[in-house]
Amino acid sequence: MPRAKKLTPSSEDYLEAILELSEPDGAVRSVDIAEHLSVSKASVTKAMGILREAGLIEQAHYGLIRLTVQGRQRAGKILASHDMLKRFLTDVLGVEESIADQDACRMEHAISDETRSRWLAWMKNTFRDLSTTD
Repeated sequence: MPRAKKLTPSSEDYLEAILELSEPDGAVRSVDIAEHLSVSKASVTKAMGILREAGLIEQAHYGLIRLTVQGRQRAGKILASHDMLKRFLTDVLGVEESIADQDACRMEHAISDETRSRWLAWMKNTFRDLSTTD
């Protein structure tokens, strides 16, 4: 199994998009990712090569894209960070939702696992209904 390596924010965005788009059947098409992220199919093809090499996705030649177990875990962490940050920005700071969503997308790539875990624990204590999991 390939060793986990640091992904670029762009690669993390692709992972997050695959997770969001692949529900409920677990597979997604390149064209759907391109549309979701407003990028070209060529950009998706290049990104999928990087994610495949990192062991985070499985894809037959030009076929459907599926997250590996490791890919699903990484994507889940990224999405949980995004949701946590967005909720903090909107519910605690009162930032307008679309701005909070954009800011959370940028911030999710910079936060450490330790800070993320502590922040999420604080959010869970503060907002008992928080459904985001660690």
